[in-house]
Amino acid sequence: MSAEFIVPVELGERRYEIAIGERVLDSLPKRLPKWLAARNLPAPSLVWVLTDSNTTAFGEQVTELLSSCGLRTATMSVAAGENSKSFDCFRECLDNLIANQADRATVVVAVGGGVIGDLGGFVAAAYARGLPFVQIPTTLLADVDSSVGGKTGINHPLAKNMIGAFHQPLGVLIDTALLGTLPDREYRSGLAEVVKYGVIADAEFFTELERSPEQLLAREPERLAAVIARSCELKARVVEQDEHERTGLRAILNYGHTFAHVFEALTGYGELLHGEAVSIGMDCAARLAESVGRVDRQFVERQATLLAKLGLPVTWPQGVDVPTSTLIDRMRLDKKSVGGKLRFILPTRMGHVETVRDVPEAAVDKVLLDLQERSRA
Repeated sequence: MSAEFIVPVELGERRYEIAIGERVLDSLPKRLPKWLAARNLPAPSLVWVLTDSNTTAFGEQVTELLSSCGLRTATMSVAAGENSKSFDCFRECLDNLIANQADRATVVVAVGGGVIGDLGGFVAAAYARGLPFVQIPTTLLADVDSSVGGKTGINHPLAKNMIGAFHQPLGVLIDTALLGTLPDREYRSGLAEVVKYGVIADAEFFTELERSPEQLLAREPERLAAVIARSCELKARVVEQDEHERTGLRAILNYGHTFAHVFEALTGYGELLHGEAVSIGMDCAARLAESVGRVDRQFVERQATLLAKLGLPVTWPQGVDVPTSTLIDRMRLDKKSVGGKLRFILPTRMGHVETVRDVPEAAVDKVLLDLQERSRA
């Protein structure tokens, strides 16, 4: 059994902990009452477990753990994939809660990847004007990104994550044993967000990743738990300072995402995994930063080399061909845009990024044209 890491997220009365380690899921029956008591909440009348078609077995494991303690449970499963972050699935979840006579003492437990965490969290935020919920992520991407920070939501057909709410969980359980069955492509997708944390906030962490990419690809338990814990810690420190994205600090977590979200939407959700789109987006952001004199070519190549060693793309899939004008128009819908003006998170050195306003549109167009050419090569 690997060491257990605890990462606190200090948000006053919404404070919670992230527990990381092998087999920590087994501790849920003991942790849940403590987490509820810390918020002065009653014992649950119902624990409603949301899963998808890939994580049904993990959902059953959760319900067995809780049912054995005498708790009433109900489970709902949706189709796996980004398409479940939709109005239709959101409504179906609400219908299911009503059918199970859920009340304000119901606890929602989201067991799955980022889609389930986002959807389940938004359902919890909306039903009865807010239910407590627990995150049990089952993918590396969700472990280090979407399960931390309280962002919940669904997609609009024209823009990813445009409808949602900030709703902090009671707690997060990251059981590294659940990653054992994760397909390689899904696992590598999560590593893009790990690399991101080094670029935006911790140059030493980035260097550590460069030294041992093979350990990460091999899913070496101790190394994996430590990397997840550091990623969560870096995100938690940002969230603590800008929980609701009002000061602009939290926007640094979106490094590469202005490009990535557009790539996901215009190639069709699911063609590119989120982490793959982020990897391509980070490469574009680094090249854009180079073009406006914020970083040098060495920075761009260093980042691209690590992404490649981790099996992540920096070009589009073959056959994708979208006009740059269409891409830029979609970028204007990005949450960081103000009055139609493009804003990007760009690096100035390893371990530090900044929000940059009024980036010349011609520079963005050039980066996108270069991406298209490299993708055709």
